Amino acid sequence: MDRPKISIITATYNNRLTIEHTIHSLLSQTYKNIEYIIIDGASSDGTLDILERYRKHINIFVSEKDNGVYEALNKGLVRATGDILGFLHADDSFYSDLTLETIAKAFLNDNLVATYGDLLYVHPTNPSQIIRYWVSQPFTPDLLKKGWMPAHPTLFFKRTVIDEIGLFDTQYHIAADYDYMLRMLNHYPPTAFHYIPAVITCMKVGGKSNRSLRNIIRKMREDYQI
Repeated sequence: MDRPKISIITATYNNRLTIEHTIHSLLSQTYKNIEYIIIDGASSDGTLDILERYRKHINIFVSEKDNGVYEALNKGLVRATGDILGFLHADDSFYSDLTLETIAKAFLNDNLVATYGDLLYVHPTNPSQIIRYWVSQPFTPDLLKKGWMPAHPTLFFKRTVIDEIGLFDTQYHIAADYDYMLRMLNHYPPTAFHYIPAVITCMKVGGKSNRSLRNIIRKMREDYQI
């Protein structure tokens, strides 16, 4: 697949303090065959004013009330027209200006369905301060029995995946990404997945799944159910 179009989906809701850094991360990419999709949940904190300043760089924009981040991401998935799909959450950033070049190069192998890499957890107000370095590994089926999964923010996959395994299951409020990846990893042979041994995304700590003890417990319950 030569120079594929990559659709990047960002779900926002009251992310005034972080969204501009996220957008700059996308705009700085050397790879330019990008479709940028932002799905906003009717923000009321000034996020929409920031998004309006970058409106010419946003190919698809929706702002309306929704039932959470996974419904928003589903809206982005069904609207995406790219060959390759990926997510850039509203408080995350790509590690390098060359990140999407690396992703596009991986998909020169037409047998690949998805690719993923390493993730940095960084301080919420000081992105240069690394809290945790999530080093991933090549996929083998036995890893699923150990509860392993790739770092979801680093995952990119062909658009054909949503035709075969569907969208996020919104009955899960925190762990729908885990469910989605398990369905994907079980649906295709291990050779369809490629691990890039490099940092793909920087993720600020304090996200929905670990923001409170209540959310941590809920995520554990959802993970167990999945």
